[in-house]
Amino acid sequence: MPDYPISNVLNTIPYGFYALTSRAGDERNVMVLNWFTQTSFEPQHVVIGLDVTAYTYGLIEKGKVFGINIFHKDDVEVIKLFTKSREKNPEKFKAAQYSDGEVTGVPILDQAAAFLECEVTEKMETGSGHDVILGKIVGAGLRKELRADQTLTLPDLGWSYSG
Repeated sequence: MPDYPISNVLNTIPYGFYALTSRAGDERNVMVLNWFTQTSFEPQHVVIGLDVTAYTYGLIEKGKVFGINIFHKDDVEVIKLFTKSREKNPEKFKAAQYSDGEVTGVPILDQAAAFLECEVTEKMETGSGHDVILGKIVGAGLRKELRADQTLTLPDLGWSYSG
């Protein structure tokens, strides 16, 4: 193991693997995301870490909403459709089967086991290429039974995006 103590420790965190959806007007997008966590109880907030060059980043800045689509491990093939950037696959959203969220209008993927609809409340520029976006949860749904140990994670795929 190379001697990179911080990276070695960050690589021990079992990051989830989610589909992040966004909307600004009639423009919609979906991308994969793993830097996501709950940050408060009342009101309930989550944060995401998002690459500032991502197409979705611009949509979230304009639309001020985003969706977190949570998948069961069995549904890995569905989320893999969204792993390439919009630059590499500009038509990837055409593969998405979705309905607009009842509260925010953000796309909610039909095959997600669970979802959160969020309104952006704060953005923290980090100067690192990834910014932190705080979202207040304003809608949610559980579409099929899902426990934390059944939620799709990067380790399930043998992938890593940390360190």
